[in-house]
Amino acid sequence: MDSGQFRHFMDVPSPYFKFLFGRKGETKRRLETETETQLTIPGHGKEGPIVIVGHHRKGVLSAKTRIELLVNSARQKLPSTHFLSLPMNSPEIKDSFQDFKSEVLLHCDGARGLDGTIFQNPDKLHLTLGMLVLLSDAEIKAARSLLQDCQDSIVDPILKAEPLIAQVQGLEYMNDDPGAVDVLYAKLDLLSSSDRLQILVERLVEKFVAAGLMQREHERVKLHMTVINSLMRKDPTGVAVSKGDNKKGPPRESFDATDILKNFGDVDFGEIHLKELHLSKRYTTDDNGYYACEGRLFLP
Repeated sequence: MDSGQFRHFMDVPSPYFKFLFGRKGETKRRLETETETQLTIPGHGKEGPIVIVGHHRKGVLSAKTRIELLVNSARQKLPSTHFLSLPMNSPEIKDSFQDFKSEVLLHCDGARGLDGTIFQNPDKLHLTLGMLVLLSDAEIKAARSLLQDCQDSIVDPILKAEPLIAQVQGLEYMNDDPGAVDVLYAKLDLLSSSDRLQILVERLVEKFVAAGLMQREHERVKLHMTVINSLMRKDPTGVAVSKGDNKKGPPRESFDATDILKNFGDVDFGEIHLKELHLSKRYTTDDNGYYACEGRLFLP
């Protein structure tokens, strides 16, 4: 600047401002003191860049880095807005799922906590690779661009123009007691894919984690198609589930899956050719009944 000071503008989505202010402005004051800078952060309900001004370039860059770290930390505390998904809503899979739902409700009538509201929306059957928090058009654009980069760097070298074919068969649950289950999901048997699909999704997740757009929740991505989820009682739209979704409100009500597993544990939903990978937006529905797509990759 003409004054001899240095200035930097940072585009940060407004939901993060409260984390940068801190309680009674403590975080902002500490940042200014430790980096010898002045920060201008838009007030509550306002949008705009964060402005860092300081007498030394090193201090301004230090404040920028500190803010980026605070934003990345805060991202993990906010509810997810998007997710990477593999659509599983082929006509055959949807028809098989509808038959499964009807048979379960007929033969397992009376099971504790079981009713039609907790079954997945057939148009939104999918595999979730990972959840994202994208709070501005710039962040969505960055995620879309990163996904497109994966086509040449990850998808094409791993798949080598060979299709991913999977058999969806069998049921599993995510806890130790079949009498108190929250999520029931269908398993995948990769017919012609060997372990290429697992390698593919692990590499994709690694890339998004490295970019700071995704938090790795498990050491290994577990590929599964949710068919029943007790959280659907709260949101019957078939919304993808994020790890922090049940922190607010009353506790979720589990269901008794004992009879379902006994009578339908080997249910066969059919075979599917995985053709696309989406950057999906939560709480939305497109013209085909699936989640709105912010970006996609086409698989062979």
